[in-house]
Amino acid sequence: MAAKKQENQQGLTYKGKPLLRRGNLIYYGNPDDKYIVMLTVQESTTILTLEVSSSVLVHLQTNDVPGRERVIKKAERDGLYSALDLGEFWLEEALTSQ
Repeated sequence: MAAKKQENQQGLTYKGKPLLRRGNLIYYGNPDDKYIVMLTVQESTTILTLEVSSSVLVHLQTNDVPGRERVIKKAERDGLYSALDLGEFWLEEALTSQ
């Protein structure tokens, strides 16, 4: 039972990499890697009772020195899924070209 409880506390992942949300910011990627993706939800709309993001900024940035991140690429996408999909592509490309 304890092992199963620890499994559930792992957190959200997308394609095997962790997602961390802090307000309107979503960080995607392993914190130990050289690069990480930061998603910023700029606008959201309410559909029925659910908040859905409609405008999201995507930033691929270095993760070498905390507090001294450098943006490598950035773009704006409509919707969280398309932003996360683009961020995942950029992150994989950056990590494999190291």
